[in-house]
Amino acid sequence: MNRRTWLATAAALAACRGVQAAPDAQRLLAASDAVRNPGRPFAVNVALTEFQDGKRVDSSTMVTFSRTLAQDGQFASLVRFTAPARDAGKLMLKNGQDLWFYDPSTKASVRLSPQQRLLGQASNGDVVTVNLARDYKAVLKAEEDVQDGDRKPRRARLLELSAAVPDATYARIEFWVDAGNDQPIKGRFFADSGRLLKTVYYRRYARELGVDRPTELVIIDGLNAASVTLMRLTQYTEKNLPESWFQREFLPRFQPE
Repeated sequence: MNRRTWLATAAALAACRGVQAAPDAQRLLAASDAVRNPGRPFAVNVALTEFQDGKRVDSSTMVTFSRTLAQDGQFASLVRFTAPARDAGKLMLKNGQDLWFYDPSTKASVRLSPQQRLLGQASNGDVVTVNLARDYKAVLKAEEDVQDGDRKPRRARLLELSAAVPDATYARIEFWVDAGNDQPIKGRFFADSGRLLKTVYYRRYARELGVDRPTELVIIDGLNAASVTLMRLTQYTEKNLPESWFQREFLPRFQPE
């Protein structure tokens, strides 16, 4: 083998090794989903607090019941509002492309948009459980150092997510995951127009149902950085949740535990 042939062969092998070593973007996204969400039916308490210029202006609490459904592996979620008093007992159901709000006082259910704001910068789609890998196509854009929600440097992989289903809450997401353990660090969420809607930091990791999960999300308005909403997740509990719970017809029959 002459020198030119040897160099060409070596370059080809190096290129093959590089291709083989490149991480798969969709796998990385699925791994980060597994960090955020338990893989079995569960309940979690969700507390939203809205701040403007550092001052608390509103709050809401709820319990979210979630499980994957057999047909597509995506989560369905039933959300029961617990506070403030005016909202206690109201329900929100996400199943496939359908998102419903149910008021037991009127016994009426109305269709909602996942993009509609629930409180502060948190939308309806933010409080239901979602496997991003089911709703978005991921492309690996870069590996870089970023600042996390505690202003600490982290080595991260930047994934660009584009909506793959019509009911995806956001048109596009820039999503940073830790290069070492796949923990989500930061997300930038965009509208169809390309406008930045919000930036989200995932922080305060704690052991929940066997995995270190983010228990606080800092949601910052895309236009006004002084408008911030905190989402706190506590008391993860494994639950036996039948699929019948996640049907619109079940909402009038739902009884709090």
